[in-house]
Amino acid sequence: MRKLTILILGGIFFLSCDATKKEAPRNKEEELVMYEFSEMALLMEEMCKTNEDLKKKIVNKEGIGEFSDKFLNIHSAVLTNPKDRDTSFEIFSKAFVENQQAIFLASPDEVKDQFNLMVNSCIACHKTTCSGPIPRIKKLLIK
Repeated sequence: MRKLTILILGGIFFLSCDATKKEAPRNKEEELVMYEFSEMALLMEEMCKTNEDLKKKIVNKEGIGEFSDKFLNIHSAVLTNPKDRDTSFEIFSKAFVENQQAIFLASPDEVKDQFNLMVNSCIACHKTTCSGPIPRIKKLLIK
């Protein structure tokens, strides 16, 4: 009986060690394709980073500097899906630029509200197209 138990346990151990998952062989002609950001996606990343820094300055009551002309590229940057550049996009992008510029013209008492207005204009646009970044954009809001 003892030999039978050892034999069964040994068989289970032997079989379990050989049960490794094998990867399917890849076709040598198959090429991995890396995702490339569109001009607009890169611009949005840069705008988000810039506005994260701007938020810190506003919260810390530091000088915020001047409006950066790079935000104006929103009107010409190539979108991931060019069909998304429609009337709605044009309206939202114009409102965004105006709200972004207004931050730098706002009085110290109004700058926080103006910043949040700009962030909300981003959220409103992204509700119509490309809703994925909304949680990240909401983190920009100053409470």
